[in-house]
Amino acid sequence: MNLKSLLLSSDEKIVRVLRRTLGDLDISVEHCQNPEIALRYLTRERFEAIIVDCAGAGSADVLRSARSAPCNKRAVAVAILDPGVGLRSAFDIGAHFILYKPVSPERARSSFRAARALMKKERRRNSRVELRIPAEMSCRESNAHLKVNSTDFGEGGMAVTLPQRVKPQGRWQLSFTLPGNEAKLNVEAEFAWEGTGRQVGLRFLNQSRELERQLREWLGRNAPDMEKDDPPIRCQLTDLTLGACYLEITSPFPVSTRVTLSMGAAGVHVQAEGLVRVMHPDQGMGVEFTRKTPQQRALLEKFLNALMENREVTPELLVEPDGLESDTREVPTPVEQAAGQEEDALLELFNKQSGLTVDSFLAELKKQRGLAAGAGVSA
Repeated sequence: MNLKSLLLSSDEKIVRVLRRTLGDLDISVEHCQNPEIALRYLTRERFEAIIVDCAGAGSADVLRSARSAPCNKRAVAVAILDPGVGLRSAFDIGAHFILYKPVSPERARSSFRAARALMKKERRRNSRVELRIPAEMSCRESNAHLKVNSTDFGEGGMAVTLPQRVKPQGRWQLSFTLPGNEAKLNVEAEFAWEGTGRQVGLRFLNQSRELERQLREWLGRNAPDMEKDDPPIRCQLTDLTLGACYLEITSPFPVSTRVTLSMGAAGVHVQAEGLVRVMHPDQGMGVEFTRKTPQQRALLEKFLNALMENREVTPELLVEPDGLESDTREVPTPVEQAAGQEEDALLELFNKQSGLTVDSFLAELKKQRGLAAGAGVSA
């Protein structure tokens, strides 16, 4: 089943280029020339991508509305801008990716390869398979306890039938055992929607990586028709500390994208989880590591040492998205420096980047790189 996109543009050349490019990537296009029609589509159909030519009157309202439409709030948003228009204005209205005019097939193909990887993640996250199993729900706030039955299930949540009609509210602890598994799974959940009768939808919250892996593997075994992820994207590692890294990549992922990094050099391999904190279109992105355990720190130290001892070796690096954290409540805040721990200059730069232009940021990054190399601590 093709991914679906909604395209708002009255520029025939842009429409031709995107139809051809998106068609090659198995992404169907619903084209609108009128913002009012696009807004009606947003309330009635689900799309994996919302693509808006921001030159037209009312176009910004379409991007803003996509964030509030229940069925499209997690769609990947792409803004098409005239040359010279600042990035901040597009990001402020909800864009994840930016395409500058003139829109060439090459640039569109590069940008939408990265966008498609996210689109697949988000659709799979929202996909459901029929599953009828018992589950238990408990609420710490009210001490309520419910025995429920599921009707469908996916990576991001499940639908259940309540034993009685109640007003869904608050966060609950959900416990269940998947068919074929012995271990009981426990996850925090909140009510996402309320159906007719006693059926409600639950959205999983604060899932551990281990739980995500178990859910993904179970669905892979029991729902083989679910869409496969795109392969990881190769990029270049330019800067690395124990807390973060900067990657050169022509189509970086948006800020607040969860990513998995696979790094290798001189026989040392590390897999790290991170969150995109800085994104520069056509140039690169800064990633903060989110799993900062002693074991992860030791692996990163070993990898840094391998790079310093083998400076002629070019590290191999692959990156793949794990999903968008469009709800700011889900985005981890920058981790403060632990007492007695050395300052992380790269993280400091990420935290103050909002006040810098792209050129100023890259100049600061280059300066840090020179200082680190002089001290013998360069990536």
